Amino acid sequence: MLAKDLMTSPTVTVHVNDPLNVAAQKMWDADIGALPVVNDEGQLTGMITDRDICMAVYTQGRALDSLLVNSAMAKHPISARPEQQIGEVEQLMAKYQLRRIPVVDATGKPVGIVSMNDLAIESVQPDTQMKHGPSKIAHTLAAICRPRIETRKVA
Repeated sequence: MLAKDLMTSPTVTVHVNDPLNVAAQKMWDADIGALPVVNDEGQLTGMITDRDICMAVYTQGRALDSLLVNSAMAKHPISARPEQQIGEVEQLMAKYQLRRIPVVDATGKPVGIVSMNDLAIESVQPDTQMKHGPSKIAHTLAAICRPRIETRKVA
């Protein structure tokens, strides 16, 4: 199975210089938690999540419409290609602890997203083309969810 067979498309994107309220509204309208961020040429330049937006507003103490997407986005996005094997996409997700991977075309423009939701739903379909089942998805999710840093102990 290839990324293009599983990805969700078309992709909702946000511009690097849009205010955060535009990104939040697009996420709300599409019922999603992350957006690929594009530059003037429409090429992937970052990713922004609902958590990124919340933390930017909290830490900077400013309103959504006064902060730009580029102030809160992840600036070095990991991406996949449409022809990439879905197992390779899962490996990227596990390695970099990502719940979503944007899929880009040869020019670097987002054409879809593969999410953990896509993997989980597909893995339990009776006619799935995935070569492994839910157990592989569970391993991918476990890798994504492991703490990146030592968690603080609350006394």
